[in-house]
Amino acid sequence: MQTDIDPRSLIGRKAFDRNGTKIGTVDEVYLDDATGIPEWAAVRTGLFSRDAFVPLEPSSLVDNALRIPFEKSLIKDAPDFGVGRHLSPEQELQLYHHYGLDSAPPTTPDQDFGTLTNGET
Repeated sequence: MQTDIDPRSLIGRKAFDRNGTKIGTVDEVYLDDATGIPEWAAVRTGLFSRDAFVPLEPSSLVDNALRIPFEKSLIKDAPDFGVGRHLSPEQELQLYHHYGLDSAPPTTPDQDFGTLTNGET
């Protein structure tokens, strides 16, 4: 994803899968604590559903919406870690495996991913 996009601007945007099917709305953005780069987004998948974690790379921002290059069913089946907390390196690795991404970016053993919710870190 473009790294020059303010992660706060993602919150509240609609999210769509690879086929253009609406998934939900971006609820939170997770930043790498070491670099401050947005790595993950939590997308609210429905009124009574949960948030699903999606990778921001290789997602893109198109026409004011987050386009996620995966099927809606895969996104909805992503591991559920709850929102509002840091992602541990183990949780991040589970997400990378779930999406079939080759590998996670290099991390230190104690590195976590912080959240950005409604403009707060």
